[in-house]
Amino acid sequence: GGGVVVPSALAVLFSVLVAPAVGVLRRLYVPRALAVLVVSVLALASVVGVGALMVAQITDLADELPRYESRLREKIQNVHGVLLGNTFERASGFLQGLRKEIEVPVAKPATLSGEEGRTAERPVPVEVKEPEPTALQTASILILPLIYPLMTIGIVVVFTVFILLQREDLRNRLVWLAGAQDLQRTTAALDEAGARLSHLFLSHFAINAGFGALIGVCLWLIGVPSALLWGVLQMLMRFVPYIGGFVSAVPPVILAAAVGPDWTMVILTALLFVILEPFATEVVEPLVHGHSTGLSPVAIIAAATFWTWLWGPIGLILSTPLTLCLVVLGRHVDRLKFLDAMFGDQPPLSPAQVVYQYLLAHNPVEVIEQARAYLKDKPLITYYDEILVKGLTLAQADVERDLLDAARVQRIRDGVAEIVDDLATHDDRPASPAPEATADAAGSPLAQLLKTESSNEAKVLPERWRVGKPVLCLPGIGLLDEAAAMIIIQLLEREGVGARSEPAGALSMSQIFSWDTKGVALVCLCYVENVSAAQIRYAVRRIRRRAPDAAVVVALLGNINPIAGEAELVDTTLVQNSLPATLERILELAHATDKAEPAGEPATMTA
Repeated sequence: GGGVVVPSALAVLFSVLVAPAVGVLRRLYVPRALAVLVVSVLALASVVGVGALMVAQITDLADELPRYESRLREKIQNVHGVLLGNTFERASGFLQGLRKEIEVPVAKPATLSGEEGRTAERPVPVEVKEPEPTALQTASILILPLIYPLMTIGIVVVFTVFILLQREDLRNRLVWLAGAQDLQRTTAALDEAGARLSHLFLSHFAINAGFGALIGVCLWLIGVPSALLWGVLQMLMRFVPYIGGFVSAVPPVILAAAVGPDWTMVILTALLFVILEPFATEVVEPLVHGHSTGLSPVAIIAAATFWTWLWGPIGLILSTPLTLCLVVLGRHVDRLKFLDAMFGDQPPLSPAQVVYQYLLAHNPVEVIEQARAYLKDKPLITYYDEILVKGLTLAQADVERDLLDAARVQRIRDGVAEIVDDLATHDDRPASPAPEATADAAGSPLAQLLKTESSNEAKVLPERWRVGKPVLCLPGIGLLDEAAAMIIIQLLEREGVGARSEPAGALSMSQIFSWDTKGVALVCLCYVENVSAAQIRYAVRRIRRRAPDAAVVVALLGNINPIAGEAELVDTTLVQNSLPATLERILELAHATDKAEPAGEPATMTA
């Protein structure tokens, strides 16, 4: 199977490599057949020319190697003396003496006497002579090793030519095989696979060729023989992920040790690879490829191992392009989504899912590390709104399906408390957003909040909002609502508004009379779960019994559907699915005058 599949895969990759040149000739109105012929001949001539140069370099190097042997032996002995000294020799002598002491002498067999003994001691020499090979046998010995490589090259050339000639026809057949009933998805998959593969292979080939040329020139300047050979080897070996570039550095370093009269040439050659290889990997490749090729590092290693085991060295070179094609296929075919999840570079879990998973595992330290990385570019309120609160809504969904017990819910609540406490000292760094991003986000709740804050910078909070704890945050039902209340309290305190909260279950009849409502000007009722208008009205009536003069803001952080009947709620503000809008409404009330709002004013709804 590999005798046909490997040349076919090579042909596909070569067709991707030379297809842009064919496209250039086609745009110059060159007939397709002529364009394919010209490009194929030039590509084949380039490969044959490079191969011939490499053979010539290897031949010259083989002729010169005996001259370098003595110098290399001398350097090896010097290294042996410096690093090892006589330690191993003394240890070896000690072990040999110990062996002589503990070995038991073996009795010698009885010898034969007389003529029989002398006859047995003299072995009879036997000599086997091979017949001289014929001309046909000599020719077969020379030709047979070349048959398979030549046959592979021939298959690759023929397949490449036919793929280039029948490119559109092959594309249509692949569309039919993948599913002609869904042309949009199939076409998108083929376009993405072709674009990714072409960009990856062409850019990788260009980087490797340039890097190989640079290595060859530098080795020539240093004085290492066969510099062209090592440059081509470096170009080829850099297709091997991660280790190829350093593996190809071993032969020229050894040769430099054999050629140089001292250690200067060895040191310069080693420094050349130590400096240029990381520079190409960490600087040049990210600039050309982007920060990722579409595959995770683990996927690249696993693919290299699998394809090498399957097809040998050719599989090692083809591993990344082949795996990239599988990942693209997984992104567009529902039944193959696992390929994208297993090998793609996109995180399999959303940031909110990652937070929820870490909270379940009682690992808030990892959540804090994720938050620190996120907060380098975004403000704290955005992290809370887009990630942490959404993680709480995922937990609440599992609670409603009876998938979380009370112990795990308590663990999540305690984890959020630890996260909020750790992020209390965080200072947002104002970032200058792009003009288009500013225009798009002008109407967002966060933008409105920032606009409100900037317009109120000259205003000072009334004393009743700065002294004491004028805002009381109440969990709607359970511990997850209590976690959301902690977040809102911290955000209010960062704005200079004093706030505190009651524990979960504070709305129950057994705890409602234990509230401390002294100095409370506003009550923020926090919900993570989906609640109805009837539940909200019931909770607001209880709040009115204990704080009849306080304003009420209901933060519906987990509701998916709009609340029906909100107009029946008097003097109450509903804010749905938005921490910034909740904070904005509370700040508006805080910056307002101390005049009480007219009684009987219907509730307002903020989405």
